[in-house]
Amino acid sequence: MLLIRSARTSDVHAITKIAEPLVQERVLLGKELVEFFEAIQEFVVAELDGQVVGFGALHVMWEDLAEVRTLAVDKDFKRRGIGAAMLRELLERARLLGIHRVFCLTFEVDFFTSHGFEEISDIPVDAETYAELVRSHDEGVAEFLDLARVKQNTLGNSRMLKYL
Repeated sequence: MLLIRSARTSDVHAITKIAEPLVQERVLLGKELVEFFEAIQEFVVAELDGQVVGFGALHVMWEDLAEVRTLAVDKDFKRRGIGAAMLRELLERARLLGIHRVFCLTFEVDFFTSHGFEEISDIPVDAETYAELVRSHDEGVAEFLDLARVKQNTLGNSRMLKYL
């Protein structure tokens, strides 16, 4: 039975094991182990028969804006609806937080399009919000703002947005 639940610190090693091949393929950006522990409260995991087979995170960026980060499923468990189940959970968590827009940076355009995301080319925030966001040290915020310093990490990715 598939269970989508909040991640625990004890899940971090399973998360990094799933992430590693995707980092090697340059599908996901690599993170230090400590970064997973620091952000564990943002993560959900998909557990199938007691085994962690997927993970994803929701990172709040601003008052009404969040990002779906590092949504991934173990290669042996793809095409079973696990990614979709985790995405639904992350979007529900966004709604509960009062988030109205969810961003992602992805190679999986078809997957996210099928869940109501649309590709964007602009930065959908006003100048005042942009001025606040640009102060962030978070790489995901820099990706959202399409800042030059992250371009080398994001080549080939599509910037997508969903309104809730």
